[in-house]
Amino acid sequence: MSSKTTVIRLYRRSLKLSLDWAVHRYLWRGQAMYIRSLFEANKDVKEPRQQRELIKETEALLEKWKHPDPYRPPTAPGGSKYERNLPAPILDPPPKMIL
Repeated sequence: MSSKTTVIRLYRRSLKLSLDWAVHRYLWRGQAMYIRSLFEANKDVKEPRQQRELIKETEALLEKWKHPDPYRPPTAPGGSKYERNLPAPILDPPPKMIL
């Protein structure tokens, strides 16, 4: 996997993690802009060793700040409405019995 793809995934993970901690969307927006500035500050790093080191530091930081009860959409697996009101399974009628 290329470092560009890794950085994009780290950026998305960091935004989602900050959204878990934010109470309101307008508070999260300021945090998102700060996270973007941190990623933009290191966008010109071309050395593979430095890139790997920055990626390791970012992953460690994300693991440290991991939310104990992350937000899950209600209809997603693990959500409060997951598999609620499922359609009834289609059952064939029982065969006729000849006595």
